Amino acid sequence: MDEPSVFTKIINGEIPSWKVYEDDRVIAFLNIRPVCDGHTLVVPKKQVDQIWDLDNDDYNYLWGITQKIAKHLREIMKVDRVGVVVKGFDVPHTHIHLIPVNFHSGIDFDPNPMPPEANHAKLTEVADRIRMQS
Repeated sequence: MDEPSVFTKIINGEIPSWKVYEDDRVIAFLNIRPVCDGHTLVVPKKQVDQIWDLDNDDYNYLWGITQKIAKHLREIMKVDRVGVVVKGFDVPHTHIHLIPVNFHSGIDFDPNPMPPEANHAKLTEVADRIRMQS
């Protein structure tokens, strides 16, 4: 891919984000169009379009960090579950959606395929609440 994705621009600091985790290989930030509070995207810093095209080491590392963040989200957001979705259509850069949900709520992208952009003050509040160290 020649063109940097919106996520690469976030990684490079060209676009603001509400980071909740970062190390030298992965970044996690709040989704600007969340389906619920704490909806987090976990993104490898290496721009690869499809998750299945990551090399084995990057793939396994991404899922290991995703598990760490999901456990943290479950505890901090005080939810029954953290759903995981890999849609792969929105941005040509691998990313995993982590969605804190209570047992009976579920995850539904269908009724409103493009949720409204979240209030930036609310994103700041949630990011401060769930931010973690690498």
